[in-house]
Amino acid sequence: MPRALITLLTDFGTADYFVGAMKGVILSINPKAQIVDLTHEIPPQDVPAAAFTLLAAYKEFPSQTIHVAVVDPGVGSARRPILTSCAGQFFVGPDNGLLSYVLEREGQASVIHIQNEQYFRQPLSATFHGRDVFAPVAAALGTGIEPAEFGEEITDYARLESLAPSCLAKGAMRARIIHIDRFGNCVTNLTRAHVTDEAIARGVRLIIKGEEITSFRHFFADESDGSDELFAIWGSAGFLEIVARNASAAQALKAKPGELVQCVLPGSPIRRTIKRSTKSY
Repeated sequence: MPRALITLLTDFGTADYFVGAMKGVILSINPKAQIVDLTHEIPPQDVPAAAFTLLAAYKEFPSQTIHVAVVDPGVGSARRPILTSCAGQFFVGPDNGLLSYVLEREGQASVIHIQNEQYFRQPLSATFHGRDVFAPVAAALGTGIEPAEFGEEITDYARLESLAPSCLAKGAMRARIIHIDRFGNCVTNLTRAHVTDEAIARGVRLIIKGEEITSFRHFFADESDGSDELFAIWGSAGFLEIVARNASAAQALKAKPGELVQCVLPGSPIRRTIKRSTKSY
């Protein structure tokens, strides 16, 4: 029996039996499976948060890793279970956009609608597909079953809003907050491809909820360019983050995921329309 590496990402928490039951199903099918918990603390039903967490973590794992991601408010409905192969790894989860950030980044992928109930746990619960569909499919995949055995390939899988910023005006981009971590750091969808070192040197600005961010730093305790309470930093997932030292930027801004962030270069016609607050963070 192959020693498959299987990761689990859910919103189940650890107070109930759900995660343990999934692990039991996997090990019953493949006792040699190595199971890694990515996290079980995704906010309940927060599909975009799960999609970001998976995006931030999957590249750290070796080839042939099987990722099981279950944040599934549509469990029991007509939403499809899917299996995708990309980046030399496998991803199993509900067709609700959870896997779409990885698929968008990788570009080329095979997506299978899981239909072969031979690989499901029986009887099949209408409320716990993590245990009865996704865990046994991942375990079977880890024994060497080919993805095509589970169902037919599809192209119309669900997608979350694209990670790519859009053009707002000449020299300006419309970005957004795609994730807020437990420290209150606001992760935007801006990457180094959008905000270059040259742009930062020229004085690029971020505008969010009337606040203007002009300070770009290398690490959280860096005070090399002033004492601005809010500043931008490149996060470990490769995205530009709006942060506050030893405080929550999200709380200071009263920001939430999906919040508009304007990224403005010098010379752009975009101007602030709200004066910067003088409140202390």
